[in-house]
Amino acid sequence: MYKLKLRKQVAQFINSRSPKEKKAIAEALIKLQENPYQNTLDIKKLKDSHNKYRLRIRTYRFLYTIIQEQLLIYLYKADNRGDVYK
Repeated sequence: MYKLKLRKQVAQFINSRSPKEKKAIAEALIKLQENPYQNTLDIKKLKDSHNKYRLRIRTYRFLYTIIQEQLLIYLYKADNRGDVYK
């Protein structure tokens, strides 16, 4: 199982969501920890990147990188659909 590390901005983004949204995000992140490459979640590899991915949860996007040597998933950005890639 992979460890999750959240950037401060990502943690604040999650904490500012409603309880229902927090629950959906938490469930998806647990599945992500089990296998960050799985196809049951809406995951896409970012273009022109070696190990950067996008996870879609409802209208939110979470950008993360996988550090395979440490079995670590680092979520470095989270935002609404149109704003996350800026």
